Amino acid sequence: MSMTLIFIALLTFYVAWNLGANDVANSMGTSVGSKAITLKQAIIIAGILEFTGAVLFGQEVSQTLATKIANPVLFAATPEIYVTGMVSVLITCGLWLQIATSRGLPVASSHAVVGAIAGFSWVAVGVDAINWSSIGFVAIGWIFTPIISSAIAALFYSQIKHWILDQPNPVAQLQQWIPWLSVTLLGIFGVIVLPSLTQPLTNYLNERISLNLPSYDIPLFTGAVAAIALTVISWRQLEQVEDTADKEQIFPTPHSPLPTPHSPLPTPHSPLPTPVERLFGRFQVLSACFVAFAHGSNDVGNAIAPLAAIVYINRTGSVPINGITIPIWILILGGVGIVAGLALWGEKVIATIGENIISLQPSSGFCAELATATTILLASRFGLPVSTSHALVGGVVGIGLVQNIKSIKFQTLQSIAVTWLITLPVSAILSAAIFSTARILFL
Repeated sequence: MSMTLIFIALLTFYVAWNLGANDVANSMGTSVGSKAITLKQAIIIAGILEFTGAVLFGQEVSQTLATKIANPVLFAATPEIYVTGMVSVLITCGLWLQIATSRGLPVASSHAVVGAIAGFSWVAVGVDAINWSSIGFVAIGWIFTPIISSAIAALFYSQIKHWILDQPNPVAQLQQWIPWLSVTLLGIFGVIVLPSLTQPLTNYLNERISLNLPSYDIPLFTGAVAAIALTVISWRQLEQVEDTADKEQIFPTPHSPLPTPHSPLPTPHSPLPTPVERLFGRFQVLSACFVAFAHGSNDVGNAIAPLAAIVYINRTGSVPINGITIPIWILILGGVGIVAGLALWGEKVIATIGENIISLQPSSGFCAELATATTILLASRFGLPVSTSHALVGGVVGIGLVQNIKSIKFQTLQSIAVTWLITLPVSAILSAAIFSTARILFL
């Protein structure tokens, strides 16, 4: 079984690789598209945060996929069938993600893995092998993810547009709003993530020093310090950006239009057009980091859940029924595979997300990413495998609805939607075919 496990681990790495090439673009596409960061910077930032999110928060979604899509009780007497089925899931997901990535289409990896598990289960045992209530719960998440993300992004962007971007002096308005933006950005991340990250420290202080700290004290203190620090740093950066803009001069050519007070400021140092957008570019980098962390925490389960189930069967000789603990080496394997796939093959999907739906500025990209991170992190906390691509595309569309519905490139959305819709049935059919072939050849 050791050689078989090595092969399955490599297959898992292949799936994580393709998932990284396709889905990780969701976390950085808007930042690259708005020119807030370069592609190389996006790959480095996403690599670190994706890996961290996968290792620290990848447990819940992996458990859901490993034990709650197929009915494991029906495989209790034949664990070898379950192992073969999970290998079929890995092959199916890897192939489908690779095909979609080669065409630059952001697919939903959660659709692929759920469809693949359902496909082999139906062929192996029958329709009763599929846990339809769990699939229904997951499907509801798929439907509402883009709607919720779109609504959050539209709400954020409409407020920023009204109170900052459309004001006579947007720089002065931004200066007043920086503390609120800092609190919103770090507060959302802090409420969802910090309690889990700081719980070991709280337990240590309570047990060793007898401080009796409530579980929320350290997260609140950490979040408050971070928000104050981000506010002070952002104020200083805004002053520097203003000073740079004041020193620049615009030299019109005989063929160029005369500059107006709203004309973008050309600079040799930054591709961003105004001081306000330059500072939003820095906020957008932070929001992109949160999306990367959120994606790693949720979507790593799509790659590693089959391996986790197989390792459990190999160790115990039984099919996991009520849940499993994911070994840390499996989480690390998934995280490394995601990062490698992004670094070597993620450029096409980044271009689709960041440039081919609507034209983005850092202010709008920031709102889309903040909405995406909020939606995905909440789903991860509840162990719900949702689609990061659903969330981010929904967020980008929400921005387009506030800006101008005519700015949305519906042809791109149509291609993405078709890919989303066919992923589930194609994965189910492909997995069923691969499983049937494997059962004839090896069982």
